[in-house]
Amino acid sequence: MRASSYAIAAAVFAATAALSIAIVGSQAAAAASETALDYDFFKTKVEPVFLTHRAGHTRCVACHTQNNAPFHLVKLTPGSATWSEQQSRQNFQLIQRVAIPGSMDSPIVHHPLAAKAGGDPHHGGGDQFESQNDPAWQTLKAFVMGEKAK
Repeated sequence: MRASSYAIAAAVFAATAALSIAIVGSQAAAAASETALDYDFFKTKVEPVFLTHRAGHTRCVACHTQNNAPFHLVKLTPGSATWSEQQSRQNFQLIQRVAIPGSMDSPIVHHPLAAKAGGDPHHGGGDQFESQNDPAWQTLKAFVMGEKAK
């Protein structure tokens, strides 16, 4: 009788542990799904990062409209300094390949960041951001972490 009591207790313990793991896992998934990328923040704050010339570098738009990399931008209309509404919406769809909502592991955050600051060891356009304190890098981070336009 004692052996069966131990077996029952072990089964109850195992079921409780499995349920606890499932609850924690679903809570983490729910938190991640609550983070969403904001189109207005992207258009007003992130797209300008791709158009800005940084000393010693070319603008992101110069390569990412012509390359075959996972992150691709729509070409600007000749003579335009910014994207049209339709082009911005296309860019927003395209950036979702490299922007994982709520994840600092998003390539758009770590790929252009210098390796010494926690980024990838190689970015074809060089280290666009030397430090995580760079305001433009902070904008990319805020976007991925779900900041909304104000």
